[in-house]
Amino acid sequence: MKVDLFDFDLPDRHIALHPVTPRDSAKMLVVSPDVELSDQVVTDLEALLVPGDVLVVNDTRVIPADLRGTRHRGEFSASVSFNLHKRENGNTWLAFARPAKRLKAGDRVVFGATTEVCMLDELSATVKAVEDGQVTLAFDFSDAILDEAIKARGAMPLPPYIGAKRGIEDRDKTDYQTVYAQHDGAVAAPTAGLHFTPELLARLEAKGVTIERVTLHVGAGTFLPMKADDTDDHKMHAEWGVVSPETVQRINAARAEGGRVVAVGTTSLRLLESAARKTGTLEPFADETDIFITPGFNFRVVDVLMTNFHLPRSTLFMLVSAFSGLETMRKAYKHAIDTDYRFYSYGDSSLLFRSAP
Repeated sequence: MKVDLFDFDLPDRHIALHPVTPRDSAKMLVVSPDVELSDQVVTDLEALLVPGDVLVVNDTRVIPADLRGTRHRGEFSASVSFNLHKRENGNTWLAFARPAKRLKAGDRVVFGATTEVCMLDELSATVKAVEDGQVTLAFDFSDAILDEAIKARGAMPLPPYIGAKRGIEDRDKTDYQTVYAQHDGAVAAPTAGLHFTPELLARLEAKGVTIERVTLHVGAGTFLPMKADDTDDHKMHAEWGVVSPETVQRINAARAEGGRVVAVGTTSLRLLESAARKTGTLEPFADETDIFITPGFNFRVVDVLMTNFHLPRSTLFMLVSAFSGLETMRKAYKHAIDTDYRFYSYGDSSLLFRSAP
């Protein structure tokens, strides 16, 4: 399919730079299969979901993957910023560098100065490779020690459409993390989940809605623009995900009783559908997934999707168009723009019902 089919105009004023307070007071556009649109708020989930439904959340935890360093090459040095996006092994990360032209293989990079990690003053790395703005960094620390070193020096990796408009603030440490985040590994938040509060989750459980956790470590590749003109020519970034056997058993049991699977975010949906890809039935999963969902995809698990509003020409707008229909989503996004919904990571939400196959 031509990528131009998924383009639309979005005025800058719709890009949210901060979330609303409280989290669950955000607006939520409900999009049903017959193209009916209903303006509601996130707390209305309590009325929209019914006993027996399964709410599936992604409990990945965002690490402070935005690092500022100094490149050293002989007697020369230069400032470079990095956004870690994929861990290769215990001490090696792939990262996007700004500006990458200042780097070449063999360079040494020093990140900040602190005494919080092993009584050492520096976190350092060697540049192993540079290709198309992406670098391979081999750190001097590894595993848990490296994790703590990154936490001590890094900042929350805000998406570029926010970072270009304002600096990182202290409140982002909590604003850009879900209340149920548990497993370190993401370098971008599963943003649909940012709307939940402990109180809303408790009310949903009290009503009889089951809340299940899966883990997909979101990569920074989710923000990369599509360079291809046709979806057939685009290669998705891979992300690590886990769906436990116990979670699979409970979800399948709920579905057998007529319960709906409600995915919180495109990350939860992509993981669930990846776990059902081989056999058509949800099965345990612990692997990387690079699933690319476009119109025509056969959804096997998810019935309802809660998600924020996405970038034009993005793989995520293609995913929601596959889920609810391209024309339906065009109408929904036009309505959202006309009625001042807030877009992207800190923006408002939508609740999408799957269109008929």
